[in-house]
Formats: sequence, C-alpha cells, structure tokens
Amino acid sequence: MAVSFERYGRLYYLDPGPHRPRVGDKVLVPTDDGPEVAECVWAPQHVVEEIGGLPTCEGIASAADLERDEQNRQRRADARLTAKRLIRQHGLPMKVVGIDFVDRRPDVDQLVIVYFSAPHRVDFRELVRDLARGLRARIELRQVGARDEARLQGGIGPCGRDLCCATFLKDFEPVSVRMAKDQDLPLNPLKISGACGRLMCCLKYEHPLYQEFNAKAPSVGTPVETPAGDGVVVGHNVPSDTVVVRLAASGRRCACSRADVCSPRQQYEASDTTTPDAPLPEAKTGPAADRRTPQADARTADAGAGTAGAGGAGPAGAEQAGGVGDPSVGEGGERGVRRRKPRRRRRLSGRETTDSGPDDTGDSSR
Repeated sequence: MAVSFERYGRLYYLDPGPHRPRVGDKVLVPTDDGPEVAECVWAPQHVVEEIGGLPTCEGIASAADLERDEQNRQRRADARLTAKRLIRQHGLPMKVVGIDFVDRRPDVDQLVIVYFSAPHRVDFRELVRDLARGLRARIELRQVGARDEARLQGGIGPCGRDLCCATFLKDFEPVSVRMAKDQDLPLNPLKISGACGRLMCCLKYEHPLYQEFNAKAPSVGTPVETPAGDGVVVGHNVPSDTVVVRLAASGRRCACSRADVCSPRQQYEASDTTTPDAPLPEAKTGPAADRRTPQADARTADAGAGTAGAGGAGPAGAEQAGGVGDPSVGEGGERGVRRRKPRRRRRLSGRETTDSGPDDTGDSSR
C-alpha cells in the first residue's frame, strides 16, 4: 500500500500487514518520532515481485489520533507565521520552507523544526532564542538547498504535472548540460531548468535511450541509401527511432527507419550467405578441371617412385608396382595393351640391375 502525509505529496510505501484500509482512510505510519497520521492513496494489493524491508502499517487512526493530528497542523501554521515575523524583525536573508512539529519524541516534550533556505551562511543565534521564547518549545533550524526547497514546497513543473521530487523521487541524481546536448535540447537555462532553478531531473530519464541511438545511427551529414533513394542525413527523431534524410534527387525530406539506413543492416541484407535461395557453387568441369600443373605431376611421380621402392626388385616387386596407381592396369585388374616402360637402372653392390626382374646370372636383386 502507499500513503501520503500531504495532499498530492510524496508517496510512501508500507506493508499493510493484517490491516486492509481503503483509499482515503487515515492510517498510522511508523516514523522516527513515533506514529503519524497519513492518508491511504493506494489500497493494499498483491504484487508479483517479493518486496521486503517496508515498514508495517500500525492500523487505522482512531479519533484521538485524528484530533492530535489536527492540533499539530494548527501548531505548524502558527509556528510558520511566528518564524516569518521574527525573521523580518531581525533582517535576516532567510526564507521559511517548511515546519515540523514533534510531540512524541521521548527526549523532548515539544520540538519545532524550521527548514529555511538562504544564499549563504546566516547567524541565527538571536533568532533561535526569540523563537524558543515565543513558541515555548525546543527549536531546530536546518538550512536546505534549492532542490530540497522544491521538494518540501511542491509545485507544478514545465510539463504540467506535479514535481517529480515532490511525488516519487527518493534521491537526486547528478544532471549535466551534456545530457541536454545529447538530446538536441536548446541550451537556454529558462527551458531546461525546473522550479528549483537547477537542471530538470527528467533530463536523465531518456538519456540512455539517446546514447544508444546516437551510437548506432548515422550522424548528421552522412550520405546514406534509403528505399526512396540516396540522400544525406539531416536530423534524428529518437522517440520514433527514425532518421530524417534529404534526398539528393528531389531535395525533399523523408523519415526513414534507422534499420533501413544503417550500414551493417544493408551489408547483412546484401550478403549472399544470408539469402536462403542462393544457389550453391557448382563443381568446375571441363578442360580447366583436367589441367594438371607441373608441381602436381612431380608429386605424382615421386609417389610412384616411392611405391616402386617399397615393392623392391624382382617379380614380386613388379607385381606390386603394377597394382594400384599403374596406368597400364584398368578396372578389374586386367592389363591393357599399352606396355610398361622399363625401370631406370640403379647400381647395387657394384652391379647394374633393373627393377623389372632378375639379372643374367640368375640371382635376384634385393
């Protein structure tokens, strides 16, 4: 469930526990200074994700709690008027932003916390004494910055909605002018500043989207190819994920999808490997395929010589040499008409022999 201490104020999420309040009911919310009364703006309901660490609602506010809350509201209003009057009397450059009235803290009876803004450090020691005497309570003065001032006061932003810091923002994240440049926003301080006078917090919301778009889309001035023809990029439209292109033929402008003008996408579509119906490369046939190079013939001759050497000399070697790889032997093992050329003679143990068979003396070469 979600509650708010002020009308259209910041939302605080609670664990409803055993209680089931409805929208508009007054409930008790645990705080550092004790339970306080708040209005239920989001009824209890189940969520998909498991959320832990939320404070538990202490139940529906009673009539006594409502009466005390109304008295504290009146005391805060009186304290604001008194603080403004004393600040004018002392002539201090201070602006009262908010007032808190605490009456349930164990260490003090009544405590008034005054939040103020000032352009510089202020000596408010005399002011504190006068406030303590006029309100008859313990006084604490806390100076806040410009953004905290907008959070405490609330207001309407340039978009027409309630300020983000006063509704749902918990922490202030750093915002730079570079974010406005990346989003092609005018660098006029009046147009990119919020109610606090600082850069608007919403500049950080869409900045990652612009960074991703600028990293992948072609920059301004880049020539591109579009379905409507060639042109030059003249602008970007990040919310619609399109690129504005000025066509070279007609000079008119057209909005094209980022995927249509990106170079990687065009290369992907133009490649043959991505086309499912592309024909496979056929095997080369014809005279060019049967052509043999001298290096291939040399390798074939070396292989034949090695086979002959392994078979040895003599009839057995002749049969092995005339087996597989012999051009004179056809399919089926039958010898063709072409006769085999005689082997080269080589010298073994001082005698000249051939690899085809035994010599004249009747001894077979080994």
